[in-house]
Amino acid sequence: MDVRVDGLELERDRRFRLRVPALHIEGGRVTALVGPNGAGKTTLLRVIAGLESPTRGSVFLDEEPATLVAPRRVAYAFQEAVFVSGTVRRNLALALELRGIGTDEALRRIEEVTDATGTAPLLDVDARRLSGGEAQRVNLARTLSLRSSLTLLDEPLAQLDGPFRIRLLDDLPDLLRRFTPTTVLVSHDLDEASRLADRLIVLINGEIRAHDDLAGLLRRPPNPTVAELLGFLLVHTNGGLLAIQPKRLRVGDGPVRVEMSVRRVIDLGHAREVVGTIGDARVAVVLPAGYAEPRPGDTLAIAADEAVGF
Repeated sequence: MDVRVDGLELERDRRFRLRVPALHIEGGRVTALVGPNGAGKTTLLRVIAGLESPTRGSVFLDEEPATLVAPRRVAYAFQEAVFVSGTVRRNLALALELRGIGTDEALRRIEEVTDATGTAPLLDVDARRLSGGEAQRVNLARTLSLRSSLTLLDEPLAQLDGPFRIRLLDDLPDLLRRFTPTTVLVSHDLDEASRLADRLIVLINGEIRAHDDLAGLLRRPPNPTVAELLGFLLVHTNGGLLAIQPKRLRVGDGPVRVEMSVRRVIDLGHAREVVGTIGDARVAVVLPAGYAEPRPGDTLAIAADEAVGF
């Protein structure tokens, strides 16, 4: 399902919360909305779902107004799961019943989606007594069971930690491909968004600052603000401003060279990590085997193979 936004503005308390002149989200993909807190990510998701009305402008789902289409063809998972009284099974069955799914088909879908999400052991548990992590997984299962043309997920992994989060982060891309053709999700975690989505929309102060394939944005962020949000290290040099991916930094020499002020060295067992600052940014780099250990206050040569200049 394609999503198209035209001339969207949303005001609250005489302040603009969203200002999106035009936006096209292609169907058949997973798109992540990323940005700092208060950027408007959840608000945009709610507008697409028809749960919130813009002050001006329109949202279309496959060229039909979102307010007409969303109740029938969109599934929405809130950041915090909301359940009616009763078991997990009852909550899943009710969601399907409200979409007009017959009993036999509903039973088949519940079995399929709970097996896929690892929530089958929770089917007869009181939904209101689930832990935060359990509730989040059931919330996802309920949403995916609808097999909607468009699935909207607000921070789908927010309540999970430890092994459950790692497992679901690994499983979720396959689950989305299996149960829904198009997904738009909100994430505050760039690593999470990068693992789940193939396209990113960067929102800052209610405005879209970038919209591109993940690989394209990570190769060439359009401006320093987006680069910093995407985790790039910004370094001022005599030639201007450079944006460098911290994961590509190494100790030694290379085409791009900067200096780190060493703060401390951490023994990780399998390696030693140097923590320090480059300009105003805090950075950690692994020391090569056999490299002399620097002391706090030393200057260490750091290099990268490439950087984006502004």
